[in-house]
Amino acid sequence: MERCRLNVCLTVGGSDSSAGAGIQADLATFQSLGVPACCAVTALTAQNPHGISSIMPTDLRHFRAELKAIFDYYDVDVVKTGMLVDAAHIDVLLDVLDHDHQGKTVIVDPVLVASSGRPLLDHDAVNRLHVLCRQATLVTPNWPELHFLSIDENEEIHIVADKMTKLWQTNLLLKGGHMPSEKLEDKLFLENGEQYSYWHEKMILDKEQAHGTGCRLASAIATMMMKGLSLQIATENAIDWLNKSLHMRLAKGSQYGG
Repeated sequence: MERCRLNVCLTVGGSDSSAGAGIQADLATFQSLGVPACCAVTALTAQNPHGISSIMPTDLRHFRAELKAIFDYYDVDVVKTGMLVDAAHIDVLLDVLDHDHQGKTVIVDPVLVASSGRPLLDHDAVNRLHVLCRQATLVTPNWPELHFLSIDENEEIHIVADKMTKLWQTNLLLKGGHMPSEKLEDKLFLENGEQYSYWHEKMILDKEQAHGTGCRLASAIATMMMKGLSLQIATENAIDWLNKSLHMRLAKGSQYGG
């Protein structure tokens, strides 16, 4: 097969039937920021901003075929992951990344629990997710996700973030949406020990408006990095872009989460 010379971002995650999160939100973000993108679907979901009612995982052979079809034809600069379903799907992704994406950018948005409280990964899958995080360029957990991955809900969250950065030997963006204050801090912990804080005002979002914000932020960072920006600047620009998008949505009174 003759390869296409187009450089793309690849999102790997679940399909959101309400189009507010998952691969639909990722692809909308890539398009909005002017970057070509492809997707590999781990599962079909029946959901809306209030929760997920059904999940149908993609057949593993088909999932591998999705990934190989993209890597065999396009030049994939950045891979961004979302909902990965189970250990078997993560293992397929790890195998393909090892063969086709070594040394390139991987951004892991660790989607662990639905907004309804439904767990999206079992114990075995969480163990395999740790392996993926060790191969990532950046991991983007919120507070509950980081506590879940660290299995330590009592330690101060920034200490946990520093420990997990060292454990995974990668960079970590701790999203501050769960801070109980009017000013929110998204904090970037670099593998080399440096830390950067990005402060912004807290917006009061309903479920529709908040749906998919984590997906869009990680995808925006992927986009900025594909454009050649450093991780620090890419993160800052992505946060600014997301906040401007949310302000526009609030100004319009939009109830749509995409």
